[in-house]
Amino acid sequence: MTVYDVLKRPIITEKSSFQNAKLNQVAFEVDMDATKPMIKDAVEFLFDVTVERVNVSVAPAKRTRRWQSRRVKVRRSAYKKAIVTLAAFNTIDIFEGVK
Repeated sequence: MTVYDVLKRPIITEKSSFQNAKLNQVAFEVDMDATKPMIKDAVEFLFDVTVERVNVSVAPAKRTRRWQSRRVKVRRSAYKKAIVTLAAFNTIDIFEGVK
């Protein structure tokens, strides 16, 4: 697995925006096989920042229904989420608002 395969996408929600603004943390969806050292190396290499800590959690798969037909059940797959704490005064531009 290369550095580019570890991070899938940033997670931008109301909670992650608060964490970015107040706690200097960013959230990413990562590959299920990624470990904490692999995530740390990927973030430091791709965004040129210093990572202090990496917290990882796995969001479980959920069952839901289709929008048009309530009878059709769909299973959303599980995903792994990493919350990366950056060193002081380090930022990632994709998480920043209008400057």
